[in-house]
Amino acid sequence: MSGHDTPIPMQSARSGPLRGVAEVPGDKSISHRALILGALSVGETRITGLLEGQDVLDTAAAMRAFGATVTRHGPGEWTVQGVGVGGFAEPEQVIDCGNSGTGVRLIMGAMATTAISATFTGDASLNKRPMGRVTDPLALFGAQAHGRAGGRLPMTVVGAADPVPVRYTLPMPSAQVKSAVLLAGLNAPGESVVIEPEVTRDHTERMLRGFGAEITVEDTVEGRVITLTGQPELVAQSVAVPRDPSSAAFPVCAALIVPGSEITVPGVSRNPTRNGLFTTLVEMGADLTFENPREEGGEPVADLRVRYTGALKGVETPPGRAASMIDEFPILSVVAACAEGRTVMNGVKELRVKESDRIDAMARGLEACGVRIEENEDTLIVHGCGPEGVPGGATAESRLDHRIAMAFLCLGLVAKKPVKVDDGGPIATSFPVFEPLMTALGATITRSNA
Repeated sequence: MSGHDTPIPMQSARSGPLRGVAEVPGDKSISHRALILGALSVGETRITGLLEGQDVLDTAAAMRAFGATVTRHGPGEWTVQGVGVGGFAEPEQVIDCGNSGTGVRLIMGAMATTAISATFTGDASLNKRPMGRVTDPLALFGAQAHGRAGGRLPMTVVGAADPVPVRYTLPMPSAQVKSAVLLAGLNAPGESVVIEPEVTRDHTERMLRGFGAEITVEDTVEGRVITLTGQPELVAQSVAVPRDPSSAAFPVCAALIVPGSEITVPGVSRNPTRNGLFTTLVEMGADLTFENPREEGGEPVADLRVRYTGALKGVETPPGRAASMIDEFPILSVVAACAEGRTVMNGVKELRVKESDRIDAMARGLEACGVRIEENEDTLIVHGCGPEGVPGGATAESRLDHRIAMAFLCLGLVAKKPVKVDDGGPIATSFPVFEPLMTALGATITRSNA
């Protein structure tokens, strides 16, 4: 079910109540970082709960190509024998990152201050995504990048032989860019500083500190200032990966729109930089209860109980919240389509350069299903169908985007007529058990002949 394979048309249809326990996979962001930081450490890092989606498997293969020993011992259980900061070897083959923008950008950062070269490529979707947002700040360290027009893959990155520390202000809210710069700063002398005017997910900062890096975070009038002292000796760790809130979003939102539903998602991340969707859903009237709060792998987690309480109400999300829910806007758009009134999503222009133009993909698919949409470069407005219900009956284009495919399959569970997606294959990049998990909860999702 990857974006490299033959398309897999899928269909969802009106379902009865969703009930049960949704054991969603491990967090994708943390899984990528655990493999990369394990490879940059001295000793053996043990990882449990690793997401075994194609995106993360591609990052594991890349770490092997750079010289680390990466071994799978069982479902979600992996070890990484690291080579230390600055210890990456030059890969013999092209690094194929598949569909993963996170993987390729973080790996570029991790190797950019070592005197080696590596060539990166990906699938049709990834090769359309802009890499200049990462290669521009990496050039400040002394790295060079040679790619296709517009800063696109395939691309060769030549690491800096004599890297220098940098001070860099993010021009857009992007945890990927921030993380790439911080990973590059590991092998640069002195202090490298990243300033983010808008706060983004902070897994890299948390994990760098956990692996032994000297890193400080300070809130100032400029924004959040992150200072990393370069050339540390990272020490191998045991990492327990919490469940991914971006994956949990799909069964959670499905339960909120399918009458009579009640589900539990155990051990989901409560990282405050990833909490935007849950905050918005509560504002819409959702019944969400977080139970048994605790810490796993340096991240706050809790068990999430979700109950259907009737039609939700449209809301307006502030631009400053967008970074904390950037991956959840597709499924929020589905909830908005089923709600009463208008939902205005502000500050969403970053969705234009994800695996697809997610604003356009959701707008066109929802319109085909009978939902009224307004949009501009940075805003998406969904006019909810309320008690009358979403008509459905259309085929949505997934555009090689896992989150688009899953969002429309959730919509079909409550629409008047079944909803199809032209290709559910990309779902495997982040949520390989989506289909059986949702079916076990009671969802009607099938593979179709398009």
